[in-house]
Amino acid sequence: MNIGIIGLGLMGGSLAKAVKRYGIANKVYGFTNSEKNKKDILDLNLVDELVDLETLKKVSDVIILAIPVDAIIGMFPDFLDINENTTIIDMGSTKEYIVKSIPKKIRQNFIAAHPMTGTEKSGPKAAIDDLYEGKTVVFCDLEDNGNLHVNKAFKIFQAIGMRIVVMDSNQHDIHACFMSHLPHILSFSLANTVMSHEDPKSIIALAAGGFKDMSRIAKSSPRMWGDIFKQNKKNLLASIDLFENQLQNAKKMLEEDNYELLEEWMKKANTLHEIL
Repeated sequence: MNIGIIGLGLMGGSLAKAVKRYGIANKVYGFTNSEKNKKDILDLNLVDELVDLETLKKVSDVIILAIPVDAIIGMFPDFLDINENTTIIDMGSTKEYIVKSIPKKIRQNFIAAHPMTGTEKSGPKAAIDDLYEGKTVVFCDLEDNGNLHVNKAFKIFQAIGMRIVVMDSNQHDIHACFMSHLPHILSFSLANTVMSHEDPKSIIALAAGGFKDMSRIAKSSPRMWGDIFKQNKKNLLASIDLFENQLQNAKKMLEEDNYELLEEWMKKANTLHEIL
């Protein structure tokens, strides 16, 4: 099959490398609106050919949308004339809002997927060889897809070494919120807490592994994550409330010098890694 990838940053570029490495595609086409990125895409040999959108639609058996979640929805009108045998797969981090926005005319073609992987880096130079191997991809609401399109999606992601999980889009967004969206907004909050201090440079000079681990994802793209936070607002607000309750509990134990209870609270947190 021929695969067209729209958006060739970390996710799209790494997928292009993977499908070429495993020989899944006869030819990999790419499309980007970024003039800045075109040279990097070609220099890195991420795709066989960069083409315009109309050409990509005509020559691709599968089209991958590896762009911010709002941009995915913004492209729906461009696909209303797509061939009924062409599969479209989005890789956005939110799913319910996207699924509900898909035009009925192309719903059978459109596979809602979320590969559970990534780094804080972006752009074509962020693409890496083994981003997907051994990771999980979630497919949502497949009952509304044609078998042809489901089979193609399964074939691609299994061939690059991913585990497949099928889930309702609403449940996906709840789970993804706790595993990804809440940690990102907490990391941004931690970074801004330090930056609002009167002497942030002195604090950073003492930064060790714990701070670097927690603040690393605060380097993620504000545009991309702003869209994700907006689309999953309801679940994110609920998770923030739960987090604030835990933080208030910890604050209360400190205020009351209840260190025995604080230690038990921390031991309970340790048990998370028994199921990870």
